[in-house]
Amino acid sequence: MAENDNQGNQPAAPAQAAAEQRFAIQRVYVKDASFEAPDSPESFRRPYTPQINFNINSRSRKIDDNFYEVVLRLTADVKQEDKTIFLVEVQQAGVFEIAGVEGDRLEQLLSITAPSILFPYGREVVDSLVIKGSFPALMLAPINFEAVYLQAKRSQAEQAGKIQ
Repeated sequence: MAENDNQGNQPAAPAQAAAEQRFAIQRVYVKDASFEAPDSPESFRRPYTPQINFNINSRSRKIDDNFYEVVLRLTADVKQEDKTIFLVEVQQAGVFEIAGVEGDRLEQLLSITAPSILFPYGREVVDSLVIKGSFPALMLAPINFEAVYLQAKRSQAEQAGKIQ
């Protein structure tokens, strides 16, 4: 009686393709950080009623064959009565190994996945600097980088449609 063993004859291409794709964190680091409190110590003498302007953006660049640096820039400009109470800027960065991924998927890893990994680190650095400046922590809310990415893609598509 002959046994029919199809498992040994299955094509390995899908498993190999999956094995060749790689996404790994190599390093997470603070690339730049600054804190300014130009109105201190006078700002400590007034009730604290801040107007917070928060901006975030990211950029990425290929640094080697399968290695990319992603930099997430977090900036908080906190004013009160048209005076800057403090300004904090953090560039939280990471080096990521990405192999076997191209096109839209690579763009998504660099624009969504990597910033999502970096944001909690950057948020902690921002809060630490603000607290060391003797102000209440900003407690930045989580960010949905996928929604931000999709909105940017929609805006680009609308702009391309207007230009043509």
